[in-house]
Amino acid sequence: MPITPHSFFLAEYDEAIAAVTICQSRPPPCSSAAAGQTVEGLESTATVLGSFETWDCSIQERQLVPGDALALYSEGMTESGNDKGEECGEPRLIEGLQRHRELPAEGLLASVVDEVRQFSSGEQRGEITLIVAKYR
Repeated sequence: MPITPHSFFLAEYDEAIAAVTICQSRPPPCSSAAAGQTVEGLESTATVLGSFETWDCSIQERQLVPGDALALYSEGMTESGNDKGEECGEPRLIEGLQRHRELPAEGLLASVVDEVRQFSSGEQRGEITLIVAKYR
């Protein structure tokens, strides 16, 4: 029976050192918003599960400062389309995260999801999922 490849995301928060350790396979469903600075996508650190005989995995650690945010999102956030056939795309999503980064987690989440829904006048092709965690 063939094995179906799967992507995954795993994060561990260490309160003692104010850091998050991340391991994820493609597609990268994760962005990091630094307080008062830019938003950046976090790169894949592992191969997709089930695609290769051996599995290659590394981790990345991010030190946190108050105001930092971690945003996890499904492909439905970036693949939502409008009536012109354009996708929302990761750049537009990251712009929304940047624009609303000073809001509390609940407000950041609501504002970005609202922007994606407003952009997507067409039929939704996938689920829209966004998880936001902010370090206080």
